[in-house]
Amino acid sequence: MMTKPGYEYTLSIPQHGELGAGLLRALIRQAKLTVEEFNEL
Repeated sequence: MMTKPGYEYTLSIPQHGELGAGLLRALIRQAKLTVEEFNEL
């Protein structure tokens, strides 16, 4: 589980091989993160 101070979100991440780029971006958006912020985690 990944957390970001000051934010409380629950994301459902599929448990299979690879995530498509579109799904990954959607999950990052749901977490209220930018791609850059996600990459820094």
